[in-house]
Amino acid sequence: MASSPVTKLSDEQCWKLLGGSSFGRLATSALGMVDIMPINYVVDKETLVFRTAPGSKLLEISVSNVVAFEIDNYRAHDAWSVVVKGTAEMISNPYDIVLAEALPLNPWVPTVKPIFVRITPTDVTGRHFSFGTAEGN
Repeated sequence: MASSPVTKLSDEQCWKLLGGSSFGRLATSALGMVDIMPINYVVDKETLVFRTAPGSKLLEISVSNVVAFEIDNYRAHDAWSVVVKGTAEMISNPYDIVLAEALPLNPWVPTVKPIFVRITPTDVTGRHFSFGTAEGN
């Protein structure tokens, strides 16, 4: 049993969890509005890459490229969460686009998402939570 119900995850543990998942939530903030949307992604070295089409995600990132990204999971007795803060930029260099196209990243729904976006982290944090009952309850 863990000595504390909340444990900070190491960078290595955070990246292992990020690499073992393909679904998360992207948070953007533009013009005083905050938005959060589900995306599928892939880890590429120590960055995250996702695909999109012209629309709100791309517009918001072009206004302010500072983003947050979160993945999590829970089970009956524990849970974890990893948060990535960083910058998001559309991949525009033709060579980098070819490399991005080779990543194991496909849209989940049958829509065309021709634009690749890379999130470069400035901060990666994670927590593990052990569930239990509070004393006295």
